[in-house]
Amino acid sequence: MPPLRRLFRWALVAFAGLFLLGLVAVGVLYYLIAPNLPDVETLRDVEMQEPMYVYSRDGQLMALFGETRRYPAKIEQVPERLKQAFIAIEDARFYQHHGVDYKGTARAVWLLATTDGKRVPGGSTITQQVARQFYLSSEVSYTRKLTEMLLAMRMERELSKDEIFELYLNKSFFGNRAYGVAAAAEFYYGKQLAELSLDEMASLAGIPKFPSSGNPLSNPERAKQRRDYILERMAELKFVSRAEAEAAKAVPMHAAPHERPVEVEAPYVAEMVRQAMVDRFGAEALTKGYHVTTTIDPVLQAAADKALRDGLHTYDLRHGWHGVEKHLELAAGETAEQARVRLRGISQQAALRPALVLAAADRAATVVLADGTTVELGADQGWNGRNPASLVKRGDVVRVTRMEPPKDAKPGTTPASARYRLAQVPRAQAALVSLEADTGALRALAGGYSFAGNKFNRATQARRQPGSSFKPFVYAAAMERGFNPASIVLDAPVVFKDRRGHVWRPQNDTGNFAGPMRLREAMVQSRNLVSVRMLDAIGVDYARKYISHFGFAESDLPPNLSMSLGTASLTPISVAQGYATFSNGGFRVSPWFIDEVKDRDGAIVFKEKPAVACRTCAAGVTTVKAAPSAGTVVDGFDFGPADGAPKAAATAKPAAQGQDTPAAAPAPLDLDKLSLAPRAIDNRIAYQIVSMLRDVVLRGTGTAAKVLGREDVGGKTGSTNDHRDAWFSGFGGSLATTVWVGRDNFQSLGYREYGGKAALPIWIDYMRVALKDQPIRANDPPDGMVQVSVGPGGRLIPDGGTGIVEWVKAEDLERMESYVDYGPEEAEAPAEESFDIF
Repeated sequence: MPPLRRLFRWALVAFAGLFLLGLVAVGVLYYLIAPNLPDVETLRDVEMQEPMYVYSRDGQLMALFGETRRYPAKIEQVPERLKQAFIAIEDARFYQHHGVDYKGTARAVWLLATTDGKRVPGGSTITQQVARQFYLSSEVSYTRKLTEMLLAMRMERELSKDEIFELYLNKSFFGNRAYGVAAAAEFYYGKQLAELSLDEMASLAGIPKFPSSGNPLSNPERAKQRRDYILERMAELKFVSRAEAEAAKAVPMHAAPHERPVEVEAPYVAEMVRQAMVDRFGAEALTKGYHVTTTIDPVLQAAADKALRDGLHTYDLRHGWHGVEKHLELAAGETAEQARVRLRGISQQAALRPALVLAAADRAATVVLADGTTVELGADQGWNGRNPASLVKRGDVVRVTRMEPPKDAKPGTTPASARYRLAQVPRAQAALVSLEADTGALRALAGGYSFAGNKFNRATQARRQPGSSFKPFVYAAAMERGFNPASIVLDAPVVFKDRRGHVWRPQNDTGNFAGPMRLREAMVQSRNLVSVRMLDAIGVDYARKYISHFGFAESDLPPNLSMSLGTASLTPISVAQGYATFSNGGFRVSPWFIDEVKDRDGAIVFKEKPAVACRTCAAGVTTVKAAPSAGTVVDGFDFGPADGAPKAAATAKPAAQGQDTPAAAPAPLDLDKLSLAPRAIDNRIAYQIVSMLRDVVLRGTGTAAKVLGREDVGGKTGSTNDHRDAWFSGFGGSLATTVWVGRDNFQSLGYREYGGKAALPIWIDYMRVALKDQPIRANDPPDGMVQVSVGPGGRLIPDGGTGIVEWVKAEDLERMESYVDYGPEEAEAPAEESFDIF
C-alpha cells in the first residue's frame, strides 16, 4: 500500500477515534450535567427585582426605594426596531436557531484554536445569555459553556422566542443601576420605550456588552462607535434603510442622566413608609415592586414645608447672622473649577445651595457653586440686606439662594435665575403634623427644615416638653372629676414641700396673680397656678390614667404636679393625636399614613382599615375611659345623681332638635366596612374643651389665628423653661395640627420666643392653605348637657337670670349649687398657701 494512502488511513482512523472519544466525552458530560439543570419552567413566574414606589393619596410619585432601577416591560410594549437593534448586534439568527447557533459556535471554536484570546465573540445566542443571567455564573470553562448550551436548548423547547426575548430585555444590565431596557430608556433619555428615536435605540442596544465602561455617559466616544456599528448591521439585515441608518449616525450623542421625577416632596414621610414596609414585609419590600399609596395630600404637604421653612427663616432673621458653615484654606492660584470640587458632599438644603467664597472686597463677594457657576453677590445681595463683604472672606463655605425678580423688572435685564443672595441654614428646627381628626389619616408631615441636612424626624422621634399646650388634657381630666368651664379656682401663690424638705413654687409666666378665676379664663390666659391647683385637687395618679386614654403612654407622664405645666417628654405626632380627640368628639384615633399596598401586578396586598370617630354611632363603640359613674363620690367630688337629671335652674338640651322624645337609636353600622374608634373621653368634655380652645384664639394667647377668619379654629400655645420649646397645637375644619419649634441641642430659642411668636405663625400659614374652601366645623352641645347662667363667683343664677352662660354636664348642677362664692375675680389674691405634696 502506498505510504500516502497508509498515512491517510491512519489519519482517518485517528480522526474517527477522536470523534468517538469526543462523543463519549460529550455523552458523559451530558449525563453528568443534564440531571442538575434547573427547571426552565420557573422562568415563566420569575420575579425580577423592582423598586418600591411611594405615592401621595392622588397617585403622584413621592419616592422610589431600591438598589436597582427596573421597570419590567412586556414584549408587546417593545418597539419592533428596538428589538431589531438588539438582534442585529447580539444574535442575528435568534428567530431561526433552537437555542444554539452552530455557525457562531464553530466560529468561536476556530478563534479559540487559532488565537491567544481567552474570550472570543460570537459564541453565545440571546437564549444562552438568558440562561447565564438567570442560572449560571460568568466563569470561563468548557463545562460551563456546555451547561449553558444544554440549558439554552431546553429553554427553547419550553419557552417561546418572545418569552425568552422579554426575559433578556428586562434582565440585562445597562449601567448606572439600570436593569432592563425600560429603565435604561428612562435614565439615559428620559423617555418611554415608544418615544425612542432610532439612534437612541441603537445606543441602548450597544450598552449590555460594556455596561459600565461603554455606556453613553461614561464613554460617549466608545458608545458612539458601537451605536454606528449597530446601525450599519441593521441596514445590512434590511431592518432599516441605508438612508435611515446614515441619518441616525449623524445625530450627536445626547444621553444624560434622568432620574425619575419626584412629584411630591415629602422625604420624611417617604422614609416612614420605607421603615413601615420593611417591618411588615421584610427587606424584600424594596425589591418586589410594591406600589404604596399614602394618605398624604400634595397641596397640604407643600404648604407644610413652605410654612415651616418660612417660619424658621423669619425666626432666624430675628436673631442675626450666626456665621459661615466652615472655612477652607484655598491656594493662592486656585481657580473656581478647582475650588468647586471642595463642595462635594455638602448637600443642598431646601432652596439653600452651598457655595465657596473666592473673594470678598469692595462691598461684594464672589462665590462658586457646586456645579461650577460663579456668582457675584453685590451690596444688596448680602444676608438680610447687609454688605456680604463684611460677613464672609475667601475660603468660607456659605449658603446662597435665588432672588425673586423685582416686580418692575424690564425685559432684557439680568434674569432672576442669575441673581442670588447670601443666606444661612436656620439654627432652630421645627416639626409640623397634620391629621384628619376623625380618622387619624396623616395629611402632611414635616420633620425638620431639610431631610438632606438631617434625616432625624422631629415629628415622630423628638421627645420634647409641650409646656402649656398640654394643659387641655389636664383640664379634661378635671372636668371628668366634676369641674366645668365656670368652676372657680384660685390663681394665687402656692408652695409644695416633699418629705425631704424640697420646696417647689410654681409661677405664672407673667409673674403676677389674678386671684379667683373661672377655668375658661385660666385657659385663655394660660395661668399655670390654676393648672397646678386643679391637678392637685383631682390627684396625679388619676390624671395620669385619664390622660393616657388620649394615646399617651402613662409611663411618659410625670408622676408629680409638674405634669400640669407640660413637663412630659412627648412627640409632636402624639400631641396632634391628642388634640384630634378633642376635635372629633372624644374618640381616640391612631395616626396612620399607608392607605394601600399593591404588588407589581396590581393586586392589593394590604388595605388600611382605620378606626374612625363617629359622633352619631352608638353600636360597636368601645369606651376606654376609666371615669367614676354618676352618683358616686370620689375624693370629695360628687358626680351627681345617677340619672343625670338637670335641676330646674338650668335649661336641658333636648335629645333631638325640635323633639320632645328621645331620638331614635342610630342605625346599626356595617362593622366589616367601618371600624369604630374607641371612646377616650366623654363627648361633653370634648365639647367644653373645644369651646375653651376656641376662646384662646378669640381673646387669648392664640389671637393671631383670628386672621384665618373662621369660628371653628381653636388651639393652645406652649412654651417651656428658658424658651427651649415653642408649640401651637389646635384644630380647624377636619384637621388637628401641631407645630413645634426648638433647637436640637436643647438650647434656648431666645428671649420671649413663646409659642405664639415662634410656632403659631407657622401653624397659621399652613392652616390658611389647609382650610381653604373647607366647611366650618360645628361644635354643638351634645345630649346630656344643660345651659346655665353663673355669676362671677361661680354660683348658679336661677331662673335664667343674666350672667355668664355655659354648657355643663347635667350631673354637675348639684355640685355647682354648693360652690363657695369667692366674690369678684378682681378680689385681692390670698397669701401664699403651703401644701405637702404627699
